[in-house]
Amino acid sequence: MKRILTWMLALAVVAGAGAKTKAVKTQPQLKFDPSIGETRTLTMPDVQAAISEAIYALDTLGADGIKLATNVQGQYLGSPELDTLFAVLNQRQAVIILHPHCPDPVNHEVMAQTPLAMQEYLSETTRAVTNMISRNVLARYLSVKVVVPHCGAYLPLAVPRMKSLTPVMQANKMVGDIDWEANLAALYYDLAGAHSPETIRMMLTITTPDHLLYGSDYPYVAPQVLTQGLARMRQYLTDEPDLATFKEMFLWKNAHQLFK
Repeated sequence: MKRILTWMLALAVVAGAGAKTKAVKTQPQLKFDPSIGETRTLTMPDVQAAISEAIYALDTLGADGIKLATNVQGQYLGSPELDTLFAVLNQRQAVIILHPHCPDPVNHEVMAQTPLAMQEYLSETTRAVTNMISRNVLARYLSVKVVVPHCGAYLPLAVPRMKSLTPVMQANKMVGDIDWEANLAALYYDLAGAHSPETIRMMLTITTPDHLLYGSDYPYVAPQVLTQGLARMRQYLTDEPDLATFKEMFLWKNAHQLFK
């Protein structure tokens, strides 16, 4: 059974061919056990360089997926300038691993006493995904699959609210028609972070059981905390009657199907 290693988020690439070339040429030098799959980061926000890297990573290196940040230098997923990149990823039926980045712009005085991981990362993920949904990105590029981190962030709350506000947004010409079914069908969710039976039940209000995947969040989570969390998940997936049916799906089968 293959484990998937997702690259840590690439730093935003500043202007300059040297920086881009370095980003492209250093990643392929690393070799992994063949039983471990991997995803590749792209040279964002330079879209053309990112397209070249995506083609190289998927076609030549045989990467299992692509790692994308919610935004790089304020360029958020769902932005129109990223459509050409998504067209390339769609042609290759790519799996995209999403991860939150520091919001841009950001007021560094807001909640300065708390880490970004406590709340803002969840807002950032929700912001990027709803931005893609509002432009029907995932409905237009139906062969792309996106793995949303951290138990779906705030999406179980945001999706019903967004649906209820859509008529108002359409009346004000902020959005057009949204294909909710197609957009949501492209989203998968890892169970990294503060998972619980209650959280999983909330996630199942916006997705189906075959779209939930175990995720470790390693190395950001200490090994002891990780193993304790996995043991707790195994236990409640055994004890909770409505979730026990999906235990093996959540722990490995869904991921195996996604990356096979």
